[in-house]
Amino acid sequence: MTALELDSYDWRMIQALQENARISNVALSEYVNLSPSQCSRRLQRLEQSGLIEHYATILNHAQMGFGVMAFVSVTLEKHGENPAKDFHEAIAAIPNILECYSVTGDADYLLRVVLADLKTFSDFLMDQLVAIRGVSHVKSTVVLDRIKSSTNLPLNKADK
Repeated sequence: MTALELDSYDWRMIQALQENARISNVALSEYVNLSPSQCSRRLQRLEQSGLIEHYATILNHAQMGFGVMAFVSVTLEKHGENPAKDFHEAIAAIPNILECYSVTGDADYLLRVVLADLKTFSDFLMDQLVAIRGVSHVKSTVVLDRIKSSTNLPLNKADK
């Protein structure tokens, strides 16, 4: 896949969208100093290229009733295509798992999960996660306080 060539207008658009994905096309075009039609065409190109993956509303998990956020490291018994495929399918079906990454180090995967409370978290670990065929070890870390959280990438080129 060839990298998309971005000019200063594209960089400013991306920067503005990271700050406010709900910005109107007119406001975005004014910020970037392009006509609304040019801005719309450029935005469509960024979306179609995959540079902009999707737009999302980020909810406060605690206010939505998910009082526990945790990171869980998972190690599989065996490695290879089939055990990983089975694990990927099982993980995809569990809505409390917000993110799953294949990682290096002591574990094979790192999960970010949210659950209502510690009892529900314990039940999740024992009844759902450990029960997935091929899982040999899990290690969890419960989040006490969120110090920093951002979905914005550092766009140093946008300043140029």
